[in-house]
Formats: sequence, C-alpha cells, structure tokens
Amino acid sequence: METWGSFVDVKINAPEVLQRQMKNAPRGNVMISSVTDPYQPIEKQFKITRRCLEVLLAYQFPVSILTKSSLVLRDLDLVKKFKEIEVGITITTDDDKIRQIFEPNAPSIETRIHALKELSENGIKTYAFIGPLLPLNPETLAEKIRPFIQSVLIDRMNYASKTRKIYEFRKMKQWLEYDFVDEIIERLEIGFAEKEVSIC
Repeated sequence: METWGSFVDVKINAPEVLQRQMKNAPRGNVMISSVTDPYQPIEKQFKITRRCLEVLLAYQFPVSILTKSSLVLRDLDLVKKFKEIEVGITITTDDDKIRQIFEPNAPSIETRIHALKELSENGIKTYAFIGPLLPLNPETLAEKIRPFIQSVLIDRMNYASKTRKIYEFRKMKQWLEYDFVDEIIERLEIGFAEKEVSIC
C-alpha cells in the first residue's frame, strides 16, 4: 500500500474528456481547481492543466485558477487570451518558517508573492486565498500582497483536531482559539480595507 502523499495518479486523458464534454456543456465558470493543486510539480512533465486550458480557451469559458505554485506563470500566454479569467494564489502565512512546518513541500511564500506580482503586472485579475489561516502577522501579510490583488478569501483551519499536536508542540495553540483567530481576521480585514474580502 502506498503512503498517502507519496504518489500521484495522473488522469492523462483529462483534456480529451474535457473536449468531448465541452460540445454540450452549458456556459459556466470553471474552477481549476479547489481540491487538488493544478500545478503540482508533475504538471511540468504531463502538462494536463495547460492542455485543459487550451480546450477551455477555444470555447472562451470563464475560468478561475487556484494554486500555490508559480508554475502557473508558464501558462501566462494562454491566461492572457481569456476574456474572463482570474488567478488566485494560496498564501497561508507571511512567515516561511511557519510554511516549512505546515507545508514543507509547498513553494516558498516569496515565490508565491512573486507569482501574484507577475500576474498582476500582466493585467490578470488576481486574488489571494488565505486558507487555512496559519500563524502570521496580519499587517505584514497584507502589506506584502495588497498591491497585487483585487480580492481576498480567508478561511480558518477547519480540521484543527488533526493539527492540534503541531500547534501544542510549537507553543502556538492560541491559533486554535476561535476568539483569537477572529481578532486576526479582523486585522486582516483592516489591512485589506480597500479590497473585496470574503470570510469562509
């Protein structure tokens, strides 16, 4: 049995299946993707996301991309051709040491902010997804990403029971307290006062 997180099953026929579905699909926004990051490292090899974007572009379906990876910049040539598209970058903290604890194999915070900057400077509608909200300095994070986004989506740590030991070991268990996190969210809202802010 393979250990969870140690393997990826690639749906290599996804672009062909999408092409068949598009012929009769009612027009609607397509999200790429809310569960699995569409720009995992293996995407460099298989280019499944890029090929799906090519199919969607041919039909000019509205698209929303959400990723933690700067690999999305590889497909900027396609992204710029869509009439309706937005790209979100998941940024859970402003502190790369915290990122290394909770997201050890994910791109650095600096890399993600750079991706937002590049997208924004190329005229792409961008947003940040702060979720799950990890220990951070809300003012610092807001200052770093505010110039490069139009909106922000904030979500709490939804499965605190699965991460409680990490928080307790690192002496950060206040980040599991509802009132404490509420205060952090309020400070984020102030930091993004001129942006559209949504709280999950």
